[in-house]
Amino acid sequence: MERRERDGREPRSRRRGQGELEAQVLAALHEAPGPVGAAWVQERVGGDLAYTTVMTILTRLLAKGVVSRERAGRSFHWRSTADEAGLAALRMRKVLDSERDRGAVLASFVTTLSADDERLLRDLLGDTGAGAAEG
Repeated sequence: MERRERDGREPRSRRRGQGELEAQVLAALHEAPGPVGAAWVQERVGGDLAYTTVMTILTRLLAKGVVSRERAGRSFHWRSTADEAGLAALRMRKVLDSERDRGAVLASFVTTLSADDERLLRDLLGDTGAGAAEG
């Protein structure tokens, strides 16, 4: 049996989490055959997402440097320039940038890594951060 609001309308869909829409838009752009318009993205993301919301998300992603756009008549065509890992890294950096004590945040993060992730991080850093990760 379907659930309805008291006035007979369908219940509103759940509110998406922070960054979830960006990830969905970015995933749609990854599937695109090339540069695509915002309406194409809106159709792929689906649901009740307004065109203006898609444009806002694309503009935010452009400011973050994870998408690019090119003029196509009076509108733009959009293309992804970063993968999902790149977007996750941007979110991590945003969190780090919002904290007062970067060293404490990084140290706390490193102490929660698994041994495999710690090894991978050391390899990626060229073993320059070995002293900070020990202890």
